[in-house]
Amino acid sequence: MEKTKSLPINGTDYIEFYVGNAKQAAHFYQSAFGFQPLAYAGLETGLKDRTSYVLKQDKIILVLTAALTPESTVAEHQRLHGDGVKVIALNVDDAKESFETTIKKGAKAYMEPKTLSDDNGEVVLSGIHTYGETVHIFVERKNYNGVFMPGFVKWEPEYQPEDAGLMYVDHIVGNVGWNEMDTIAGFYKDVFGFDQLISFDDKDISTEYTALKSKVMANDNMWIKFPINEPAKGKKKSQVEEYLDFYGGPGPQHLALATDDIVKTIDALRSRGVDFLHVPETYYDTVTERVGEIDEDLEVLKKHSILIDRDDEGYLLQLFTKPVEVRPTFFFEIIQRKGAKSFGKGNFQALFESIELEQESRGTL
Repeated sequence: MEKTKSLPINGTDYIEFYVGNAKQAAHFYQSAFGFQPLAYAGLETGLKDRTSYVLKQDKIILVLTAALTPESTVAEHQRLHGDGVKVIALNVDDAKESFETTIKKGAKAYMEPKTLSDDNGEVVLSGIHTYGETVHIFVERKNYNGVFMPGFVKWEPEYQPEDAGLMYVDHIVGNVGWNEMDTIAGFYKDVFGFDQLISFDDKDISTEYTALKSKVMANDNMWIKFPINEPAKGKKKSQVEEYLDFYGGPGPQHLALATDDIVKTIDALRSRGVDFLHVPETYYDTVTERVGEIDEDLEVLKKHSILIDRDDEGYLLQLFTKPVEVRPTFFFEIIQRKGAKSFGKGNFQALFESIELEQESRGTL
């Protein structure tokens, strides 16, 4: 059987969060994560139902959107889910063709192709639904040289803190309901032509109390990687179940952001008030037996609670924040790859035990 050709995608264009207060959220991502102000849209630009602040750090673009009226669809989304990711935008050469191709293969339309234009050129947008209320918007911006896209103006506040060394989106993890993982993984295979890069079952990702299953779907050039998690049966409520309960259904669980110096980045983020999961010191007693020789000083990694794992192609360094919203839902992963293509399977035990400690403190385990 001939392999389905992967939909041409140039990478992640932007990630849009629907939040309660976009102005305050923008300040948080500037202060805590080192994002730089880029663009703005709101009442001053003619919008009546929402306002958006756009932030950038290297190749990562975050759009923070809040409702201006209670009738806004943004307000309804935020009421149901709390602050969370609504849009995973994908950069493509042809937004109309991407839309038509995915619709033909079974995707449900979210936004018919439309062209936005101003003095700086034009941007073509289209969109489809994916899991839960999350959508993909295809962004074609090859004929645009403005700050972000038509409808936005340059945002230049006095407050512009230094970046934290974050470079690009490595992967985006989605949580789906019981027995939905295969369906969503199949959606990315059939509609996008993605390959299954790796899969984990409850034997791989479990502790004495909780478990989950995961399949990682990726496109041809590996610029887009979507691990899809579902709950697995355990003695107590898993992190995925907790997420589904508080988010009110499926949605993006975390964003993995890449750096080329994780020690420097984690140090910068901690100094700005970002809270990370606690890693027990005993983790480091046997880690070198498992991962072998590494370039970094183990004592420095231990000081910053950075996790290490190795696969056939190299190793990786990673650490996870605590949830960044009031609900125990969305969080970030900071990752540095030293050749490894995997996702830290060897760290799952330590990671889950750390998450379970947090769940226990919340009374949701």
